[in-house]
Amino acid sequence: MKIFGLELSSRSVAFLLVFSLIGLLLYQVNYSSIIGVKFDAKFTLFQFIGPMAAGILGPALGVLSVLLVSLSNFLLTGKALELTAVVSFFTMAAAAIYFGTKNHATALIAVVCMALFWLNPIGQEAWVYALYWLIPIAASFYKQNILARSLGATFTAHAIGSVVYLYAFSIPAASWMLLLPVVAVERLSFAAGIAASFYVANTVLQTLSTRVDLSFINIEKKYVLVKA
Repeated sequence: MKIFGLELSSRSVAFLLVFSLIGLLLYQVNYSSIIGVKFDAKFTLFQFIGPMAAGILGPALGVLSVLLVSLSNFLLTGKALELTAVVSFFTMAAAAIYFGTKNHATALIAVVCMALFWLNPIGQEAWVYALYWLIPIAASFYKQNILARSLGATFTAHAIGSVVYLYAFSIPAASWMLLLPVVAVERLSFAAGIAASFYVANTVLQTLSTRVDLSFINIEKKYVLVKA
């Protein structure tokens, strides 16, 4: 079976749908508010498993899973297509690509976002804010470490979202500066959630693999909590 040019087995499709269903359920659970924007917007628990999907499914299927969750949530809620929904898809897709690939090229996203932030007059006043995106650049050299990988993924998402909101809403420089400590707590919690979710997913899948053929997915055994 081919989906968007990807050759998938029936088991791969089934697993993709199950994973996406779990993601959709978590999408309905609010975690925290997005501070600084001019409307009510929330982060959800999907922030924890969206990026790590690519670690299990691979980058292409990971992004496809994020797309399925985003489209399903749009159809489920029946809301008008808002900027937050579009931004959420692209931030999660970028985070998934970062998490699911082992090379350094993903750091280029943060480099581009830093440049775009500093090219904006408001961004120039709050230039220190964009220094957060040195984290995914540095973390790209330590992707064998789950915490570095998770931090890099969540700050890649943060970089894209911040640049979009900067240009879309002209959030004043003072607000960006006030967000500095909030971002630290927020992104550390997201990184911890991504890493913990990856441990849980690998542990569950490793257990299932003793009964079912799961050779079509990537189980990283170093992140299995209970060894057979």
